[in-house]
Amino acid sequence: MTEPPEAPAVPAKPSVPPAAASDAPAGPGRRGPLPVAQRATLAGIAVSVLLILAIVLGSRMLKDFDSALLPYAVATVFLAFGVAYRYTVWVSSPGARRLFKEGWRSFFSASNFRRAPTALPKMIATYLGFQKFLGARSHARWAAHQLIFWGCVLAALITFPLTWGWFTFTSGTGSGPGYEMRIWGLKVLGFDALNFFGWIMFHGLDLAAVLVIPGASYFLWRRMKDRGAITGQRFAYDLVPLIALIVISVTGLLLTFSSLFLHGGGYEFLAILHMVSVVFTLIYIPFGKFFHIVQRPAAVGMQLFKYTSRQDDEVFPCRRCGQPVDTTAYVENLQGTMRDLRLDFAEWAEYCPRCKRVLRGGAYLTHVKKGFK
Repeated sequence: MTEPPEAPAVPAKPSVPPAAASDAPAGPGRRGPLPVAQRATLAGIAVSVLLILAIVLGSRMLKDFDSALLPYAVATVFLAFGVAYRYTVWVSSPGARRLFKEGWRSFFSASNFRRAPTALPKMIATYLGFQKFLGARSHARWAAHQLIFWGCVLAALITFPLTWGWFTFTSGTGSGPGYEMRIWGLKVLGFDALNFFGWIMFHGLDLAAVLVIPGASYFLWRRMKDRGAITGQRFAYDLVPLIALIVISVTGLLLTFSSLFLHGGGYEFLAILHMVSVVFTLIYIPFGKFFHIVQRPAAVGMQLFKYTSRQDDEVFPCRRCGQPVDTTAYVENLQGTMRDLRLDFAEWAEYCPRCKRVLRGGAYLTHVKKGFK
């Protein structure tokens, strides 16, 4: 019986940390790359300016812009800045940058499209749309996440264009019931506000709220009762997003309730409360848990990268037991990231999780436990 290979030695701590190495001056006579914070700030400013121009042009020089929705529009500009800023910072890290590049390379690869033309649409539908990977953890969590996801998608598709003045609802008679929906000033369709389709058009946000409330309530209840969720949760990061979604949804439904059954009683207070909650949530998105909404599409490219590597049967075997670890391309990508971070134990990526535990246990027994004898 052969002895198992020794565990790779753990190197000493690098003398220069990765951050210091990346921010070191390029030398006399040369101008190095801008620091990450400056690049992120410039990206945020550029995206914000582009959004402002899109609002002005899309609303036909503010002709279709509703001044009552100005706070929402300003919040979306802050949202655009925050998303661009944090996304740039995220992509600038060695690990994310490598995965980001490989994802886009797989996305634009003509050979990948010829070999598996339906792979990308399937991944967008299953991984991004229906998030089937969540169903393997819990069917209840998957259902709740779907309610929140599709409710937020519906709300965003309605709220953002309305806020920016990109599409409007106008009545030829001034009082209905016939209405026209116009996008960028062009008539798209006409409908009767009193029929079922018209009711759906005017109550789309209410339907979104009905979807979001049970989903967010389930996760809030779980974080109050589940010991595993309670152990690592943080109030600002885990609970505030759920509370914000519930407040937005409830106040939105109360606005409709006030209009239909209370003859507008309390409408102004509810409108201000709803506006404050929406503005807060939009500004919070780039710097809290909601940022994974922006990150998730990039993961589709990474899944495509791993899928196309498997199609080539490029599976990397564990150096100890021979069991498949992952695709060869993925292992090499991981090792390259570890080298970028100056983590001089990239060979650990060549072992499966079980063998890593065995080797660590053997190293502990050899170098630590024997020292006490």
